[in-house]
Amino acid sequence: MEFTAIDVETANADLASICQIGLVRFSNGQRTDTWESLVNPEDYFDGVNVSIHGIDESTVADAPKFPDVSCVVSRQLVGTVVVCHTAFDRAAIGAVFAKYGEALPEITWLDTARVVRRTWLDLSQRGYGLANVAERLGIQFQHHNAAEDARAAGEILIHAIKESGLSLDEWRERVKRPIGATSGSGSSGQITRDGNPEGPLYGEVAVFTGALSLPRREAADIAAAGGCQVDGSVTKDTTLLIVGDQDARKLAGHEMSAKQRKAEQLISKGQPIRVLRETDFRSLVAIEE
Repeated sequence: MEFTAIDVETANADLASICQIGLVRFSNGQRTDTWESLVNPEDYFDGVNVSIHGIDESTVADAPKFPDVSCVVSRQLVGTVVVCHTAFDRAAIGAVFAKYGEALPEITWLDTARVVRRTWLDLSQRGYGLANVAERLGIQFQHHNAAEDARAAGEILIHAIKESGLSLDEWRERVKRPIGATSGSGSSGQITRDGNPEGPLYGEVAVFTGALSLPRREAADIAAAGGCQVDGSVTKDTTLLIVGDQDARKLAGHEMSAKQRKAEQLISKGQPIRVLRETDFRSLVAIEE
C-alpha cells in the first residue's frame, strides 16, 4: 500500500497562484518521505489568503518558481496513487502546469474527502473537512502548512482503510459509487439551489459575487450539479465564495463587494471560507473520478 499525499497553499483566489507545496509519501501505513517547498507564484498575495497560511511576498522572495520544481513534483506524483483532501489541490496542480505551459503528467488521484464520506456515514453530508476529521481521529497537525495538511490527509486515508477493510485499490473504485445518502434537488429561489448528493463538492455552501461569464441561474445550476448548496448571501454556513474572474483582484483593494467584505470578516473570525475565481470553480465541478 503505497501512495503520495499532496497539499498546496495559494497566494490569492487563482488556484494557479501556488505559494507552497507539500508531498508526503506513505508505504504500508507509515510515512516514509516528506518534501516541501515554498514557491514564488509570480502573482500578488491577497490578505485573506495570507491570514490563513501566513505566507506573503517576503516569505517567497527567494523561493523557486514553479518551473524550477515542476520536475520534482512530477517525479513524486507519477507512478503512484496521489491523495488529496477535496478536489482543490488537484485542480490547483492542473492550473499551475497550464499556467506555465507544461504538460500535466498522468496522475492517478484519490480524494480522501470522498473516502471519509463513505467510511463514516455521519460525515457523509457535512463535517468532512480536513481539520474536523483529523480532530475526530486524533491526528495532530499544523493546519494550512502544506506538508502537514498532506500528512493529515494521508493518515486519514490509513484510518479509513483500517475502518472499512477496503484496500487502496478498492477505495479507488468505491469512491466512484454512490454514498447511499439521498437528498432532493431543485431551486427555491432565484439563486439558491440544493446540491446533488453525489457531486464532488457536496457539503459545500457556495455564494456567487461579481460579474460572471454566464447567467447567475446557469452558474447556480452548475454548482448544484457539482454538489454545492447555493445561497444568495454570505452567512455563517458559507464555505465557498465564487468571484467573477475580472473581479478577483478587487479582493486586494477597496472595491470589493459587500459579499466579499462579509466573507473577509467571517474568515478573520475563523470561518473556513475559500475564495475562488469562477474559472477555477468550473474546473473543480468538471473533475471526474
